Amino acid sequence: MKGVKLIAAMVAVLILSACNTVQGIGKDIEKGGEAIQKATK
Repeated sequence: MKGVKLIAAMVAVLILSACNTVQGIGKDIEKGGEAIQKATK
């Protein structure tokens, strides 16, 4: 169940950020990963 919540949080971060460039999407994915790392500590 915890994994499902983490995936949902990552998807929400990506959707809410709404970047239009490939570089921006890369940054959003990185931020999503950082948020997941913080959530698991």
